[in-house]
Amino acid sequence: MAGPLLETKLHVPRRRRGLVARPRLSERLSRGVESALTLVSAPAGFGKTTLLTQWLAAAPADGRSAAWLSLDQRDNDPALFWTYLAAALKTAALGVGAGASSLLRSPQPPIEAVLATLLDDLDAISNDVVLVLDDYHVIDASDVQDGMAFLLEHLPPQIHLVIAGRADPAFPLAGMRGRGQLVEIQAADLRFTPDEAATYLDEVMGLVLTARDVAALEGRTEGWIAALQLAALSIQGRDDIAAFIAGFDGDDRYIVDYSTEKVLQRQPENVQHFLLQTSILDRLSGPLCDAVTGQDGGEAKLAALERANLFLVPLDDRRRWYRYHQLFADVLQAHLLNEQADEVPDLHRRASAWLAQNGEPSEAIRHAVAAKDFERAAESSCDRTRQ
Repeated sequence: MAGPLLETKLHVPRRRRGLVARPRLSERLSRGVESALTLVSAPAGFGKTTLLTQWLAAAPADGRSAAWLSLDQRDNDPALFWTYLAAALKTAALGVGAGASSLLRSPQPPIEAVLATLLDDLDAISNDVVLVLDDYHVIDASDVQDGMAFLLEHLPPQIHLVIAGRADPAFPLAGMRGRGQLVEIQAADLRFTPDEAATYLDEVMGLVLTARDVAALEGRTEGWIAALQLAALSIQGRDDIAAFIAGFDGDDRYIVDYSTEKVLQRQPENVQHFLLQTSILDRLSGPLCDAVTGQDGGEAKLAALERANLFLVPLDDRRRWYRYHQLFADVLQAHLLNEQADEVPDLHRRASAWLAQNGEPSEAIRHAVAAKDFERAAESSCDRTRQ
C-alpha cells in the first residue's frame, strides 16, 4: 500500500457541545463490552456516531483502552482496510499490529497470515480494548467481510468490537445472538423519547415550544433525530410555529434535501424504483408489492430493505407486513409524483385489485378512489357491506 495513512480516520470525532444525555443507551453500551460484538445499526440521521463519541467520552475507563476507525469506500481494498485497522489498534495498545503492518507492505499481502499475526498480538494484550468501526455500511467487499467474520470468531475475550453503520454487516449474527455474544442497538432504540425530544428542541436548538407542539413534532418525526433538527431549523424565525408544526411533513425542503442526498440517491436504480412505486402503500407485504410493481421478489426486497435500515418498520413478529417511516414515505411520494406521475393511477389500481381479492375492502376503496376508478371503489364498497 502506497502513501501515508490519514490520521484523522483514527481519531474519535470531537464531542459537540449541547448534546442530549442518553444514559439508557450508554449503560447498554457499557454492559455490551462483556460480549464480543456490539452492533449499532440504524438509518442516516439517528445519532449513531454521536452516541458512541458521548459514550467513550463519559464512560469510566476502568483500565480499558479505545481504538477508533472511520471507514470510507476506499477501505474496500483489503490491504488498505487491514492496514488502517492495525493502525487503529496500535493507538490503543502500543506494538499491536506491527507484524501485520509489515506483512501488508508486501506486493501481495497474505491476508490469512496478517489476521493470524494480528490475533496473536491481540491475545497478548493484558487490558481490555474496545475497537469502534464507524460507517461500516460502506464495506461491501466480500473478502474484507470474510476476514472480519474470521477475526470476530477468534477475538480474545479482552477485545470488544463495536460496529456502527446504516445496515447490518454480513456476519453470522443469528448464531451470535443465540450464543449471547451480540448486543444490538437499532433505530427503535436510538429514536428520541418524548423527553429527549423536548430537551433537544428546548436546550440544544433554543426553541420555546409548548408541550403540545413538542409532542406533535416528536410524533411526526417518530423520534428521527435528523428530522427533528431539520424541523427546528425550519421553525427558527417563524411567527406561525403552531401552524407550521401542524403541516410539517416530508415536503419540507430540508427533509427533502436530506433524504434525497443521504438516502435515496445512494441506492441502486432498481431499489429506488421499488421504493418510489411502493410508497403509495400504507402497509407493505411481499405479495402486495409484487402486485403493485409488476415484479417478483417483493418479500426478498423488503427483507433486504430492512437489513439495510431503509426506514422500514416491521408491523409483526414474522416480518410479513411493514410500513415506511411516515416522513420518508412523504419524500418518496413527492419524488414519485415528480418522476412517474403518469404511472401513479395504475399503481393505485393494482393495489386496489390485490387488496380487494385479499379481504381488505377499506384499503381497496382508498386506492381505487386515489386512482379515480370509482367503479372499482363502488365494487369494493359492496364487498365491505357484504362482509
